[in-house]
Amino acid sequence: MRLITKLFAVTAILLPVAAQAMTVQEFLNKADALKAQGVLALASPDIALLRDEVKAAGAAYRADLAREAAAGKKPSSCPPPVGKTGITSDEIIKEFRALPPAQRKLSVKQAWVGLMTRRYPC
Repeated sequence: MRLITKLFAVTAILLPVAAQAMTVQEFLNKADALKAQGVLALASPDIALLRDEVKAAGAAYRADLAREAAAGKKPSSCPPPVGKTGITSDEIIKEFRALPPAQRKLSVKQAWVGLMTRRYPC
């Protein structure tokens, strides 16, 4: 085996798999698993994973709004400032559960955009 081929093979094994966007169904499955753990869920890294997923979705959503504004386009929604939406984790889960099963294949980011557009129309 040539050295380059060996290096490529080793590199491919050692590199982490590219992170994929979490789907709404995956989010709900993790939330259900945490709920089933009761108070033990507080020690689970999945709490931070779900929180970070929603934070990332919110940041991407705000970045999209900023790009729309910079391009002179009408915004898709008009939310309050960051941290002022008052949306709780229970409300997020309720909104995600309200999606039909076929739409639960959407990423959390896509579902977040839908949630914000419904809650904060311009």
